[in-house]
Amino acid sequence: MSPLEKLQPLTPLNPLKGGEEKGKTAVESLADETPFGAVIRNVIGNVKETDAEKTEAQYLLATGQLDNPAALMIAASKFQISVDLLIQLRNKAQDVYSELTRMSV
Repeated sequence: MSPLEKLQPLTPLNPLKGGEEKGKTAVESLADETPFGAVIRNVIGNVKETDAEKTEAQYLLATGQLDNPAALMIAASKFQISVDLLIQLRNKAQDVYSELTRMSV
């Protein structure tokens, strides 16, 4: 048997957004595995919800159906705060990862 025949075939890498074959995204599969993943998924869901609220308020204001223009500013502020929280969470996760890679075993 030649050395090339002994090699195992390479399995393809799944993209980061992978999991569509199984019906789950990478974030959802991470959330199934760890509590940290559940926090990430909740924060991402919050960003999506606040973005939808902001977009709806913008549409209502543009079509003249929004009685209180301050509602748009409140929705935009909620969206910005949720995005800032997600960014800070990502930064902390990167800090932890870099700290773990620097640790000597």
